[in-house]
Amino acid sequence: MTKIVYDRKEQLQQIESGLLPGEKIIAVYDAIGTGTGFLGLTDKRVIVQDKSFVGKRMALTSIPYARISAVSVVSNRSFAGSFFSSGAIAVHVGTHTYEVEFRGDEKAHHTHNVILHFITGS
Repeated sequence: MTKIVYDRKEQLQQIESGLLPGEKIIAVYDAIGTGTGFLGLTDKRVIVQDKSFVGKRMALTSIPYARISAVSVVSNRSFAGSFFSSGAIAVHVGTHTYEVEFRGDEKAHHTHNVILHFITGS
């Protein structure tokens, strides 16, 4: 069994409580910035905790890999140094884009590669 990578136990437990039969968690990463609480990756979907609702409400949004049209690395600076010089990614689903910023570029890199693997069938 592969070890699940996660930042916070309570976020992992939230993802675990909503798994589909046979679904496996890959990683759960804490997010920084406004709106997003965390991002979870399973072998079937991306799960984003969205805290941007009015009145301290939040939503767990499930995005099946088949619905994702693209995944982007988001950066404020040039890519002269490294492709993953940023700790943020954007997940494009139809006309909506979910932007998630992490503490550290390695989490963005891992998230990008997992999503890319599932949307390209590699």
